[in-house]
Amino acid sequence: MVLFLLAGCGPKAPAPEAGAPRTKITDLAGREVEVPVPAKRVVAIGPGALRLVCYVNGAGKVVGVENLEKQQSAARPYILAHPELQDKPVIGQGGPNSTPDAEKLISVQPDVIFVAYLVDRSQADELQARTKIPVVVLSYGQLATFDEDVYKSLQLIGQITGNEGRAGEVVKFLQDCQQDLKGRTKDMPADKKPRVYVGALGMKGAHGIESTQAGYPPFTAVNARNVVDETGKTGSVMIDKEKLLTWDPDIIFIDEGGFSLVQEDYRKNPQFYQSLSAFRKGQVYGQIPYNNYTTNIDTALADAYYAGKVIFPESFRDIDPAQKADAIYQFLLGRPLYAQVAGAYGGFKKLDLLKP
Repeated sequence: MVLFLLAGCGPKAPAPEAGAPRTKITDLAGREVEVPVPAKRVVAIGPGALRLVCYVNGAGKVVGVENLEKQQSAARPYILAHPELQDKPVIGQGGPNSTPDAEKLISVQPDVIFVAYLVDRSQADELQARTKIPVVVLSYGQLATFDEDVYKSLQLIGQITGNEGRAGEVVKFLQDCQQDLKGRTKDMPADKKPRVYVGALGMKGAHGIESTQAGYPPFTAVNARNVVDETGKTGSVMIDKEKLLTWDPDIIFIDEGGFSLVQEDYRKNPQFYQSLSAFRKGQVYGQIPYNNYTTNIDTALADAYYAGKVIFPESFRDIDPAQKADAIYQFLLGRPLYAQVAGAYGGFKKLDLLKP
């Protein structure tokens, strides 16, 4: 990646605030960076960076957002919770393959640039050299929902913005959710668990029922018996539809981002769906899509609780999925957002392929 910033053109990099205390931190790329603490003006670029800042109550310090953040707010609950962010100046196009815009970043004069995914170690150094602004690399790690890199990123944001206490609370909340979800079914024998499948998962666009995932996080979180795990693969998988007939899972979940494609396919080939016992018995349920500009950890958690409620109703008998979703959104983002998110996608319910 090459970032061009011509001398004498565009806004000048901000001078550091006189006397502002600076602290040396190590970011998630292993870089040592000197940052002003507490930072009063921040920006967050790249997939998921702004979301993590919002979790740590840092939205009020954000002075600019990527153009992408001004679109499709229902897909990113942190924007629903903080609509004022969409009124901030644009600091770049945004998107998973975008290039940081050094000139626009300088123009809003942040104390710190948080960045996720867009840059590696050397590119972060280059962006910092071009802008003369500390660049701090964050990470969602491999697991996103429950990942040590997420916890470290949250704690780093908290340290830099002066919200360390809040960062610790968020990390504890996520760890407690993980323990609660796992603990409810940890002693259940595999042969007592229903066999489950999730289809229509988004993967660089919307897909039909053949798009699935091995190690699907909401299933993994509740120790569910995901038939796709039998393949030995990891991550996104496109299966042959006939394989689904062979598996014939007891319960099928449909990612509501691809539900219309499943309905369209059903109208063309109803016999295939009627051959699946889950469809015949009405054991088909919705999951709210949680990947948009990487993982909406809040929605992924809500999906896990709903999956647990459907698959293991006795173990999750105290859980009302909509209320639990609101509690998660409330804690992480400060607002109960389930109604808005469900209004956009359908929410937690049984699905009927014949209904719009």
